[in-house]
Amino acid sequence: MNVADAMTPRSDLVVAEIPGSRDDVLAHVQERGFSSVPVVKDADGAEVYRGLVTRDDLIAQPDEDQLALLMREVPTTGAGEDIGDAAKRMVTEGARRLPVVDGDELVGILTVTDVVRAIARGEVDGETPASDLATRAVNATYAETPLPVAEREIALSGVPYAVVLDDDAKPAGMLTEVDVLAVARVVEGEASTGDSIADQDSEWSWEGIKATGARYLPTRNVEIPAEAVREFMTADIVTVGTTRTAREVAQELISNDIEQVPLVSGTEIEGVVRDVDLLEGL
Repeated sequence: MNVADAMTPRSDLVVAEIPGSRDDVLAHVQERGFSSVPVVKDADGAEVYRGLVTRDDLIAQPDEDQLALLMREVPTTGAGEDIGDAAKRMVTEGARRLPVVDGDELVGILTVTDVVRAIARGEVDGETPASDLATRAVNATYAETPLPVAEREIALSGVPYAVVLDDDAKPAGMLTEVDVLAVARVVEGEASTGDSIADQDSEWSWEGIKATGARYLPTRNVEIPAEAVREFMTADIVTVGTTRTAREVAQELISNDIEQVPLVSGTEIEGVVRDVDLLEGL
């Protein structure tokens, strides 16, 4: 199976154009649930691929408005490449999506979800046991944790989720990066530079000037509601048993529109199977 058979074609892609701003991308990420948006530029009437802006970039750089400075370069692939080879590159490079290019032209994008969908449909190998693919280290947070603290836990853990535990340390829900971004907003403010202007009598002044007091520079911050995690988590947890195959897990991920699912044995969590873990079974 080639990349062209699984990718999302350019005709179905939403892109952002240079010059542009963060708001051009933020609307797609928040309102449509996209994890990234390709960036293109018009060059003498031809569309040229330039890079990607991801939801992580928007959160990590709240003060940056220019699209050209927000975007990142990521590995690319070609439409004729074998999907298994492309999936291995995703795992090796830690990339959740590969722009599909022909020269400088963007012809599509291959995402982890596209590969998982191919696994779910039986178009590529999916017989590996889920227990062989699960990540055994599980990121968790407490249901009463303030959401900004839980967001930091997720960011520091390096995984896009946290299993939410109740007062009895039992799973009560799941919190993901998508849940956080859906309620986050960018707010304007001012930051003081302090009394940085010398006064009339200062020995360091180049010439006598009147003190004007503190100076202020505009700032922007991502504001996250301070309520408890339980207000924003998904309470109905989808789980899979240790005897399930990669294909069966892929079907659960696609049908429930989720990126990871806890692996359970009885009532105990044995690990988490992430969508990217399924690619390692190819």
